[in-house]
Amino acid sequence: MRVRTSLSTGFYMALLVVGALLAGCDKGDTNKDADRELSIKEGNARATGGACRHAGRALEDCYILNPASDRASVFAGWKDMNDYMRENKMEEVKPLLEPPKPPSADSKNKRDKDKDKDKS
Repeated sequence: MRVRTSLSTGFYMALLVVGALLAGCDKGDTNKDADRELSIKEGNARATGGACRHAGRALEDCYILNPASDRASVFAGWKDMNDYMRENKMEEVKPLLEPPKPPSADSKNKRDKDKDKDKS
């Protein structure tokens, strides 16, 4: 009967160890969420760049009009759309609305402060 008691104690100890190991599995989910957010932001910036090129805007204008977007992703979207439009001999679609005014110095300082907060 002692063998059975030590066997059940060993079983409970093993179960406790496995439970403790599995308790740390949550950490992977936060990385997936961060990767998903980053992927969405990159996709939005690429779409913005493509839309700017389709509207006939210069790349620099696109950067000014969309300061929160990642410049590398905006450029990639702009370039992809440029190549696509050349291959298919597409013309630019001129925007009917006037472009918004560039952000003032006050809003630029606020944006820089917001970026610093995001990095923290």
